[in-house]
Amino acid sequence: MPTSDLDPLLARIDAKRDEVTALTQDLVRIPTINPPGDAYEACARFLGERLAKRGFKVEYVRATGGPGDSDKYPRTNVVARYEGTSKGECVHFNSHIDVVEAGSGWTLEPFGGEVKDGKVYGRGSCDMKGGLASSVIACEALIESGIALPGALEISGTVDEESGGFSGVGYLAERGYFSKPRVHHVIIPEPLGVDRICLGHRGVYWAEVETKGRIAHGSMPFLGDSAINHMSAFIHLLETQLAPKLAQRHTREPVEPPGARVSTLNINSIHGGQLEQRYAVDARGWPTADLPAPTVAHSCRTVLDRRFIAEESLDEVKREILDMLQELQRTRPGFDFHIKEIMSFVPTATPQDAPVVDATARAIARVLGREPSYISSPGTYDQKHIVRTGKLQDCIAYGPGILDLAHQPDEYVGIQELVDSAKIMALAALKLCGAA
Repeated sequence: MPTSDLDPLLARIDAKRDEVTALTQDLVRIPTINPPGDAYEACARFLGERLAKRGFKVEYVRATGGPGDSDKYPRTNVVARYEGTSKGECVHFNSHIDVVEAGSGWTLEPFGGEVKDGKVYGRGSCDMKGGLASSVIACEALIESGIALPGALEISGTVDEESGGFSGVGYLAERGYFSKPRVHHVIIPEPLGVDRICLGHRGVYWAEVETKGRIAHGSMPFLGDSAINHMSAFIHLLETQLAPKLAQRHTREPVEPPGARVSTLNINSIHGGQLEQRYAVDARGWPTADLPAPTVAHSCRTVLDRRFIAEESLDEVKREILDMLQELQRTRPGFDFHIKEIMSFVPTATPQDAPVVDATARAIARVLGREPSYISSPGTYDQKHIVRTGKLQDCIAYGPGILDLAHQPDEYVGIQELVDSAKIMALAALKLCGAA
C-alpha cells in the first residue's frame, strides 16, 4: 500500500485524541487491584461491550478453578475478534487489566483518571491501561477506515499478569487462544516507550526456603534451636558467596535498564517465629495491643526472587541455591531446610528479523521519523505463556508509557504517546495481516 494511502488512517487516529484519552480514563477508574482481583468482571464487560458495538465477536472466558479464581473474585478474561474480508493472518493485541495496589505517596486520586499537563494520571494508566486503550483505538480506526482487511484482528483483556498471569494468558494459552492457526502475531502493549521494541525478558526463579528449628522457652534459648539463626546463616551465604558471582555475569541481550544486564537476587520476604503482631504502649509504658510470647522460633521462611540471564540455565540457577543449603546442612549443626518452588520461566527472545518486529519497526520509522531501539525487559510479562505454552514465537511487547513509572505513586501516561502508539499499532497490524 502506498505511503500516501495511509495518511487518512493516521489522520483518523489523530482525530481520536480525545477518545483515546477518555478511554484510558475510563479504564483507570475501574479499580482492578491484584491482589485480590477486584473488578475484573466489570472491566472485562466494559471492554467487551464497547468492542461488540464495533463489530467484534466477544467471548468472556473465566479461568474456573485457576489460581485466585472464586465467585467473589472471578478471573474473567475477555477476547474479542474481528474477521477481515478475506483470508490472511491474525494480529492479536493482548493487555492485562489488573493493576497493583495504589500504595502511599500519591498527590492525585489513584483511580481518578485525572488529565493534567498532557498526561493521564492514575494507577494502571502506564501499566498498562493506556496501552490497552491505544490498541482499541488502533483497531477501531482500521475498521472505520474502509481499508479491506484480510485475516483478523483480536484484542484481549486478561487478568493476573502482575501475579504471573496463570489465570489470564496462561489459562487462555493452554486452550489454544495464542496458537496457530488461530493467531499468528502478538503485540503486548506494555509501557516500554513509543520508540522501543521489547524482544523478550530475563528468566525468573521464585522459591520459598524454610529453615527448621526447635521451639523452646525464650528465657532458655539454649534448650531450643532457632530457625531464624539458621536462616541468617543462609542469607549470609547468599550475600557473600552468590551475590558476588551474580554481579560478574553479564548478558549480551539489550536488557533495560542497564543495571539489569546482570543476574540478580532479591529477598522478597522473611517470616519467622510467631505471627506478625502490632505492639504499642500507653503513656505509662503499659502494652495496649499485642504481646510477644517468649519462644524460640521453630520455623523461618524466606521467598527468593532470582532473575537470570539468557546465558544461564534454569537448572544451574536451582542448583546454586540447593548447593548452599546442602553446604550448611553438612557444616552447620542442626541445620535443616525445605525448599518449595513457586514459579519459574526461562528467558524469551524474539528474533529481530521476525515479522512482528519488522512490521512494528517500519511503523515506528513512519510515524516518529526515527529507527526504533531494541530492548529486553528486566522482568517477565505474559510473553512467557505465549511462547512457552502457545508455542507462538512471533510476539513482542510494544506500547506507550515509561516503564520506570509502573507501580509508582502518581503514575501517568502521556496523551501524545497514546496517539503515536495507536498509529504504530495500526500500521503494524495492516502489514502483518497482509493489507499493506
